[in-house]
Amino acid sequence: MLRADGRLWIDPPVSAPLDGGESSIVAEARAALVALQRPDGHWLFELEADVTISAEYIFLQHYLDEIDPAEEGRIAAYIRGCQASNGGWPLFEAGEPDLSATVKAYYALKLAGDDPDAPHMIRARSLILSLGGAAKANVFTRIALALFGQVPWRAVPAMPVELMLLPRRSPFHVEKISYWSRTVIVPLLILMALRPQARNPRGVHIRELFLRPPEDEQAYITHPADARLGPAFLHLDRLLREVEPRFPRGMRQRAIQAAIDFIEPRLNGDNGLGAIFPAMANVVMAFDAIGRPKDDPAVQTAKQAIRKLLVDGERTYCQPCLSPVWDTALAMHALLEAGETIEGAVLDRAAQWLLDREIAETRGDWTWKRPLLPPSGWAFQYRNDHYPDVDDTAVVAMALHRADPDRYRACLERACAWIVGIQSRSGGWGAFDVDNTYHYLNAIPFADHGALLDPPTVDVTARCVSMLAQLGLGRDHDAVRRGVAFIRREQEPDGSWYGRWGVNYVYGTWSALCALNAVGEPPDSPAMRRAGNWLKARQNPDGGWGEDCASYAPAGRDRAYPSTPSQTAWAVLALMAAGEGAGEAARRGAAFLESAPRQGARWREEPWTGTGFPRVFYLKYHGYAAYFPLWALARYKRLLRGETRVPWGM
Repeated sequence: MLRADGRLWIDPPVSAPLDGGESSIVAEARAALVALQRPDGHWLFELEADVTISAEYIFLQHYLDEIDPAEEGRIAAYIRGCQASNGGWPLFEAGEPDLSATVKAYYALKLAGDDPDAPHMIRARSLILSLGGAAKANVFTRIALALFGQVPWRAVPAMPVELMLLPRRSPFHVEKISYWSRTVIVPLLILMALRPQARNPRGVHIRELFLRPPEDEQAYITHPADARLGPAFLHLDRLLREVEPRFPRGMRQRAIQAAIDFIEPRLNGDNGLGAIFPAMANVVMAFDAIGRPKDDPAVQTAKQAIRKLLVDGERTYCQPCLSPVWDTALAMHALLEAGETIEGAVLDRAAQWLLDREIAETRGDWTWKRPLLPPSGWAFQYRNDHYPDVDDTAVVAMALHRADPDRYRACLERACAWIVGIQSRSGGWGAFDVDNTYHYLNAIPFADHGALLDPPTVDVTARCVSMLAQLGLGRDHDAVRRGVAFIRREQEPDGSWYGRWGVNYVYGTWSALCALNAVGEPPDSPAMRRAGNWLKARQNPDGGWGEDCASYAPAGRDRAYPSTPSQTAWAVLALMAAGEGAGEAARRGAAFLESAPRQGARWREEPWTGTGFPRVFYLKYHGYAAYFPLWALARYKRLLRGETRVPWGM
């Protein structure tokens, strides 16, 4: 039922099968999470991707001839350890082998000195050839191979650096692609124009991975995903190849300078261009290609940014980026739920650390669409001031508001104004950009990954609606009303919501239900009922919920998956938001969390539950198995104790 103030009450069950008193598991997990806080107040958990990032780290060292044999040996051991029994490397834990990831892993291991006749290399090579050979790898893999002279440059789609000179109204402009795409592509345009060759000091090749000699291959570039636009863009690609050699030399130099002019203000100190590995690696190679000396301060700083991504030890690997703001804000939510207060030093330090990272001065790329909007927001990483993250901003604002709305009023007002100001026309929010919906660009040959854009999504929109509602904007406020309408439109026929940034429908449904609860949606509304029924139907016999990254493919949509603590936590939180906290499904979900294996702050969780780009790039957030189960179990325990009000947007 609803209170008069619109907040949702959930009646506790008549008899609680779980102890509604103080939970030793909650207390232990809370203490363990507190113990992981850094001295300055923040949390940082590992962020693991598939082996392509670590393989590309090895590529970069051989490109530059700056190889640390001991470090390389540890990274190679990590890559070997991720190989599946079928010989390939998947994009996520227990996934199907991916051709491009396997090509990169094989080449990295061969660069590191692995014998191509070793059993693990033979298995990998056999799999690659069975999938069509390295010629069938994706665009980014073929670019890497072209830089090492393993394929001709005609294996790569035409992307002239002169694109940097096009006006903003042109069909292709860096404004029209996502933040991650533009920071990766702009230095790549320099490399594709200059076509440097890796130093490759050991002269390692992989000709054995091709069904025919790579110089004889004629069918490198295809784009079958879009039957309508794909052929037209393939024709345009052929035309560009014919005319590109005739571009005036002066125009090319102006274009390269325009790319450098884009890069330099966004270098982001020792956090790196875009604060993501592919952009950082590309800019180091681009600087090398234009002749910047190794002792150039910008070059040294860019390399330092890359080294910060290494998780060094027995499992040495390279992370795609760092996630301290996201981890800190979510840890705050979990600890607040578990009884930690802002009066204590733990959350006071965390809040101050976040306050110090508000992006209140830099006018980032989002100003291309909103030039008059005052800046605010938070990045995902330590610093990434040109690219505040909408999702992070909403989660940070809700944590600070929950901790002390009066104390943090000024920054909350700035964040609220910024979030309202960057809402897209559809009523939704993208992760970084406004109205980044130029979908035709995903049909160009370069975009075979299908992740060139940053359109509005349900999960980010839900977080924004939750934040605005928690900060006091009513359901009739234009931004809230339009956001709710977007969420309603995107509900799947079965009652779930698609999860763009987390795996997958459980994540999306949790996000959407929290938002609808925050704006006072009645639990018996059709949208809430259908979502609650979907969640209950997807519960596993052990009481938990699970869904792996294969659910992004149609064939994996309705499969059963083993339960995971983080996804079970999302489902339990979602059921409580939908008014189902007193039900059997929530009770069984909480019981699963109580009994699931745990070590310190983290519940044991092997499957990956984070998403970079659906069907292309996935993430294992090592923190998800720490703060989300604690959060859900603590909230459920509070409900059992009679603290039935659920007042927060998440």
